[in-house]
Amino acid sequence: MTCRTTISGNWETGQQAVRLDFIEREGEGSARLQLFLPVGLYLPSGAKLTVDQGASYSLGYTWCLANACIAGDVADPKMIREMETGQKLVIEVVDTSLLSVTTSLPLGQFLSVHQGAPSKTFEQALDE
Repeated sequence: MTCRTTISGNWETGQQAVRLDFIEREGEGSARLQLFLPVGLYLPSGAKLTVDQGASYSLGYTWCLANACIAGDVADPKMIREMETGQKLVIEVVDTSLLSVTTSLPLGQFLSVHQGAPSKTFEQALDE
């Protein structure tokens, strides 16, 4: 079974501007963070994540699509604990003009959602 906890931020138009997926797979000892961002960023710099005023964690871009670039990696267990107790996740990226762009996502409900019962469950049998 795979469990995904998602935090997202939208522009005033309602269009999604940023999305963070926290993905855990049953039987694996680690979780994964995937950050979806708009195209037009300076990819070599990656994304920097900071919970409240804590240490920063780097995520490198793994691929880009026509409408988004995805940065992702195995989640540091310390960062997971910080996300569970933190108030905001600050995301810093660099655009193609080499200017730093920062936004934040709220973490106030992350712990209860992450440890709570699934809001949606999908079952899919795979043929071998």
